[in-house]
Amino acid sequence: MSVATAGKTGTTARRGVGRDRFENGLFAVLKPIVIVLLLIVAVFPFYYMVLLSFRSLDSLLQNPGALWISIEELDLATYLEVLAPVSDGGQGFVVFMRNSLLVALSTVVLTLLVAIPGAYAVSRLRFFGRRQVSALFLAVYFFPAILLAVPLFVFFTQLGLRGSLVALVVVYVSQVAAVSIYTLRNYFATVPVSLEEAAAIDGCGRLQTMWKISLPLAMPALVSNGLFIFMIAWNEFLFALLFLVEKRDSWTVSLGLSQLSGSIEVPTTVLMAGSVILTLPIIILFFASERLLVGGLTAGAEKG
Repeated sequence: MSVATAGKTGTTARRGVGRDRFENGLFAVLKPIVIVLLLIVAVFPFYYMVLLSFRSLDSLLQNPGALWISIEELDLATYLEVLAPVSDGGQGFVVFMRNSLLVALSTVVLTLLVAIPGAYAVSRLRFFGRRQVSALFLAVYFFPAILLAVPLFVFFTQLGLRGSLVALVVVYVSQVAAVSIYTLRNYFATVPVSLEEAAAIDGCGRLQTMWKISLPLAMPALVSNGLFIFMIAWNEFLFALLFLVEKRDSWTVSLGLSQLSGSIEVPTTVLMAGSVILTLPIIILFFASERLLVGGLTAGAEKG
């Protein structure tokens, strides 16, 4: 190699090292800035909503742009009004939360009861049209729900179930069961087959193997899927409005909140308190299940 060529190579290497240092330094500076900006964008609206919900209407009218208030300004009367029954002049959100919790938990339980064996069968059993069935499950979820609104309304009206929470649960289960089977099927496929084969050698049947081996290893997927189903059932509005609007005692939280937002007589503070009540259970559930969501319980399940 000539001296000139060696010199060019050394110069190129130094430029490469200098560029790497510059990029690493730039990313080291931009990374925390971007993270802080994203946190502000994500957290600030919720913070301001909570702040408004604890302020009195007079305080809000005097200083609507305040981003911090003293302890003396905190007012729980708004939450008491939102939670109090209608007969006492409140908004009756305790009943709405009970209905939403009943519908959401029922939807989660029934969907998982259907999705777990279905997903396990699709991931483990070999049958004609297996791949097509998986694609069909996903296609069902992409089908627009608005197209089913009128037929379902007529169907449940003829059955006498309009205004019933049972009809709402049936609709929600039919909506999310397909995508739950699809997502759980992908996770069951990652569970090592050798573990199930070892269980079969020890005398376990198919159901015992699924119960003792596959389900414990798939617990993060089950928790995340259950949380996903709960969020859909808790926040869903279209079918709740369609089936329950005529029967206030059966309203869900999302339907009750929509009635608050559509009324000019309801103060902003009351609307924000209702929004916090609607959002808070999802946040609590997320942080409570975060450990299982990211735990990766299958790590190290198979050695060698």
